[in-house]
Order: sequence, then C-alpha cells, then structure tokens
Amino acid sequence: MTRLRPRSVRTAAAGLVAAAALTVAGCSATNPITTTWDYAASDGAGSAVGEVRVLNMVVVSAAEGAPGVLTGALANGSSDDEDVTLTVGDAEPVRVQVGARQTVLLGVSDAPPRYTTQDVPVAAVDTRPGGLTQLKVTTSSGGTVEFAIPVLDGAQPQYEALLESITGGPTATPTDDATRDASEPQQQEQEQGE
Repeated sequence: MTRLRPRSVRTAAAGLVAAAALTVAGCSATNPITTTWDYAASDGAGSAVGEVRVLNMVVVSAAEGAPGVLTGALANGSSDDEDVTLTVGDAEPVRVQVGARQTVLLGVSDAPPRYTTQDVPVAAVDTRPGGLTQLKVTTSSGGTVEFAIPVLDGAQPQYEALLESITGGPTATPTDDATRDASEPQQQEQEQGE
C-alpha cells in the first residue's frame, strides 16, 4: 500500500518552487540586460550614418598642436559603395572609399588581408591627449553626424607603435631630472640657483 503525501506538503513545495522562480526571474525584470545594448567596448567612440557604422574612433597624438592620426574603422552594411568624408577638429577633410559590405580600418598597417586600410593623418591636433575633439562624418547617402572622440598618446601600449610612426621615433619619457615635484618648487629653484 502506498501512502500519499498530505496535500499541505505538496502545496508548500509548489509554493517554494514558485517563489524561487520569481526571485530568480525578478533580477531581469527590474534590471535591463546590458549585453543587448550597443556600446563602445574600447577606448574610442562610435556612431552611425545611414548604413555606415563608425567604430572605435580615436586620435593618437603626442601633444596639442602636434601631428596625429585617426584610428578606428568604417563598416558599410549596404549593397552600395559609400564615399565617407572624415573631418577631425579643424583639420582638412579626408575622403575614404568604403566598398559595399566592406570594412576599412583606419590608422592600421598590419591588418588581415580581408580588410582595406587607410591612413587619416591630422596635421595639427587641436586638443591635448586626454581631452576630446570633434569628428564630423559625412557619407554620400546617409547624411552627416558629428560627435566627440578621445585624443590619446602613447601611454597605452596599443598606441605606442602608432605614435612612434607619427613622430618618427620613440616618444619622450620624463626622467627624474626633468620632472619637477610640484610640492617643493621653491626648494628645487634654490638648489638650481646655487
């Protein structure tokens, strides 16, 4: 003879299972799922103009007023070629041809063969590294967008070689002799005057 569990035990177990399911599902009910959002998972900024996605745009330069280069990517999702004009700050515009369903990497010399590459030099960057400058992107079919992008120097290893290619050699690194401690300026001036 089998003995059935009392109804109250089954009801309590079902209630616990339902409460656990609601508790676990409640996290996604009150918090949006961030992995479904588009975001710039890099140092640069991005946007879109029509079918052209503008990805990971960064200007690399040693200093304000120094030459620089725009790095990032342009991805054309349409079945037509696009002419894209890029203007960094007050610099001269540069035209980039992006083929249909193609991606052009900017400021990259060692890209895989499936990518087209192009340099976008900036004669004199209008912002110091660590700041933001404006990038204006115009496409032949999608209009114009302007947004802020970061200006970086060679402090991060991934930009060091790119900065060296612009400046023609290793970037200057301050030494102890050349660096002045701001907390003791008078003492250092007195030592130098003696």
